Amino acid sequence: MKDLPPGPQARLMAIPRLAAGGRWRVEAMRSLSEPMLLWFTKGQGRITVAGVTRGYTPHNAVLIPAGIMHGFEVGPQVFGTALFFGRDNEVALPSSPVHLRIRETQLQVELNLCLDSIQRELDSTLPGHDRAVRHHLGLLGVWLERQTARMPSEAVTPESARRLVTGFTALLERDFRSGRGVADYAAAMGVTPTHLTRCCQQTCGRPASALLHDRLLFEARRMLAETDRPVSHIARDLGFTSPSYFTRAFLHQTGKTPSAFRRAP
Repeated sequence: MKDLPPGPQARLMAIPRLAAGGRWRVEAMRSLSEPMLLWFTKGQGRITVAGVTRGYTPHNAVLIPAGIMHGFEVGPQVFGTALFFGRDNEVALPSSPVHLRIRETQLQVELNLCLDSIQRELDSTLPGHDRAVRHHLGLLGVWLERQTARMPSEAVTPESARRLVTGFTALLERDFRSGRGVADYAAAMGVTPTHLTRCCQQTCGRPASALLHDRLLFEARRMLAETDRPVSHIARDLGFTSPSYFTRAFLHQTGKTPSAFRRAP
């Protein structure tokens, strides 16, 4: 199964299906070109958004704006719904990631009804169904805005560390194909590599180098699985100095050579 492509229209998918092509498709750091809402209704795990890791449990809603690096665990007991807003959506949504823990039953029902209404109109052939989808998405945007305003922040790390790591992940998402290392990113942000790594450890429990390698590995896997580009071209596209270095790095991280990974079911 290919990674769900960004589309012009909204669509919903069961969260387990996102990992049908391999758990790396959701657990590795990557970003989407459209906003996404994750509504977890069963199971638990950890989710990293913009370099900040939190635990999630049933009845957690996580909004991830377009272009924000993220990855989350999907164990066998995890279930829920992913809503993709589409590239062409005009819904007013929070510009920063939102993690809501919806404990009130009435609010859980409201969100479920909203998602059900969107799916019903997406499946409909009645006149005006596309307009109805837009209106329901707009109502969902209002619901998210209201819940974000009334629920307390979950800040558990120093604000300066979160700001630095959020900036690092944004820069990383823009330039991960450049071949730059952690020291280069740290220099661009005016800090030392040690300080950047320390802040990453504080916010997500991983060093800066792990976030960089994870983002590169996801893109390498995606290109191997979804394109016919030669391995040497993929290595060049991702900023590796040589195909052999790319092969060694890929083998070290996955236990397979790029060619073996491409041949696997």
